Amino acid sequence: MSNASEVIARRKLSDEVFDRLKAMIVNGGIAIGESMPSERELMTRFGVGRPAIREAMQALANLGLVTISHGERARVREVTPQAALRQVDPIAQLLLSTSPHSLEHLKEARSFFECGMVRRAAELATPDDVAVLRDLWERQHAAQGDAEAFIRADMAFHAKLAAMTGNPIYPVVSEAMLGWLQEYHTHMLIWEGRSEQTLAEHAEIIARIAASDPAGAERAMLRHLERSNHLYVHADAVAG
Repeated sequence: MSNASEVIARRKLSDEVFDRLKAMIVNGGIAIGESMPSERELMTRFGVGRPAIREAMQALANLGLVTISHGERARVREVTPQAALRQVDPIAQLLLSTSPHSLEHLKEARSFFECGMVRRAAELATPDDVAVLRDLWERQHAAQGDAEAFIRADMAFHAKLAAMTGNPIYPVVSEAMLGWLQEYHTHMLIWEGRSEQTLAEHAEIIARIAASDPAGAERAMLRHLERSNHLYVHADAVAG
């Protein structure tokens, strides 16, 4: 008598087509920017109907591997860190919305990441980098009283720190984490009168970077995040 766990499930045709098309892209059979074969070509090659081809193409598009435009063949996209993390966005937002504990874990992860990142930025900072940070500080200072503009300037400040590391993955991760946190932050920051504190903390981070002081920049970032982390509040915590 066979065990139910050993039964091999029959796969959907579109899954088989997806695997073959994905292999063609990953193995370089179709280069970035090139068009995929037409639906008719693929139907003939794989011996399947149009629905299986379209479903497989949509799955590739959902992964960011191809771009589908009406009336044109799908084109292979370059896979970037931004595209990869965008696939995580819906899951991260769902996790955060349903679990207060996940929000606390994210805040801890962000602190760990940002502290290491600012240390690296301080090691590599040029005078031009410091000038840009100061310009961003001025923009944020001018945005006081406008919560949305203030938050945008805040995100630009942290994005610049990430870019200064020279690692293209850091800006993407920093932007993603800030984006996931943003909805828990906007309504708290200005209305609780915390803008001056944020500006003072950003100024200290800039000063430590300008002084080529990685350890000092890390300590300044840690103080900033430890103070500001409580501004990110889950709806369940507020209701409770």
